[in-house]
Amino acid sequence: MELTVEKARELLEEGGRLNPGQWVGHCINAGLAARNIAKECEGLDENKAQAFAMIHDIGRRVGRTGMRHTLEGYNYLIELGFEDAARICLTHSHPTGDMMDGCGEWDCDEEEKEFVREFLDKKKFDDYDLLCQLADALALDDGFLLIEKRLVGVSMRHGFNDYTLRKWKKVFENKEYFERKIGKSIYDVLPGVIENTFK
Repeated sequence: MELTVEKARELLEEGGRLNPGQWVGHCINAGLAARNIAKECEGLDENKAQAFAMIHDIGRRVGRTGMRHTLEGYNYLIELGFEDAARICLTHSHPTGDMMDGCGEWDCDEEEKEFVREFLDKKKFDDYDLLCQLADALALDDGFLLIEKRLVGVSMRHGFNDYTLRKWKKVFENKEYFERKIGKSIYDVLPGVIENTFK
């Protein structure tokens, strides 16, 4: 079953009622970032890109968690029949493809962690995975900002580990990849970046 923007918005609204917080606005803006970039990319569906990026943190509907939110989101969307979108919940946090590059505590049991590890080991990221990873690094609940500010902010909250620099480098590789595809800076299609970055 295909996840639409309308359905993603409905699921986010429900999730926000269950667990109110800035994560909902962040997801909405990640969706807009993905849409704006996909609109400039030949071969990408802007509606699919927006819906996928909007739903990347849907696992936060269950409450305050660490990396468990990725698995919660995946399982929830699988139950709803959105298998294609469900993978974004797992792939968005791991640009390098290594489960250990996630930011936050692994509050899953060993069997669950092994599932995530095997999933990532087998999964070949496509442009939607890469775009959702990039959109996640461009969005706050109140708009878009420079990737550098977002990455530093996340690390200040969750800490810096042996995988952080590798993850940052991969995010910037994704940025350069999409800039080659659209022939300009991604910031050219993200209104308010300057204002949000320097406020």
